[in-house]
Amino acid sequence: MNITVFLADDHSIVLEGLRLLLETQPDIKVVGTASDGREAVSQVAKLRPDVVIMDIVMPGLNGIEAAIKIREMDVSTKIIMLSMYASSEYIYRSFNAGAYGYVLKESAGNEVIKAVRAVKNEHRYLSEKISDIIIDDFMKQYETIPKKSPLERLSQREREILQLITEGRTSADIAAVIYLSPKTVDTYRSRIMKKLGVSDHTGLIKFAIQHGITTAE
Repeated sequence: MNITVFLADDHSIVLEGLRLLLETQPDIKVVGTASDGREAVSQVAKLRPDVVIMDIVMPGLNGIEAAIKIREMDVSTKIIMLSMYASSEYIYRSFNAGAYGYVLKESAGNEVIKAVRAVKNEHRYLSEKISDIIIDDFMKQYETIPKKSPLERLSQREREILQLITEGRTSADIAAVIYLSPKTVDTYRSRIMKKLGVSDHTGLIKFAIQHGITTAE
């Protein structure tokens, strides 16, 4: 039986490359693609693939927040994060969000195929370039120390709105996307700034870049 895979990345070249690579395998079938996290969540709910390969940095809703939403669904889909970054914070947040695999873009290639087969069989997969970190031990050690990331102060909804704010969306735009009133979005904005200890929009942008919510691109 084929392993069904869904791909989510906002770079069309990456999407097409992954599709072509995976479809060379007789036991893997790509059933759909998405260019942002929100679309990925919607499509996964409909298609219920075995595996999702998802970029962390995507517009609208980043891969980590999308993974949380997928984890909350009644699906058995396993998530593999695709990332340019090997930092501890990215790895921790990905696995804590429900990911089963973490693959670096620079070494994707055949690692993606290995990762798909591994997570389908309930095994965690970490890119070989950072395989010195044993995921289970890492998670246990991290849970025993105080959470240092300021993102822990924000709720899931606040992190979602923070990303949209730092992408330059207006309160009206954000309200339309997440079905709230602009006034409520403004309230969230004030609460987020207070929790993070920033006083202006520039401060929010700097924070979001430093903590992987968005990039400087």
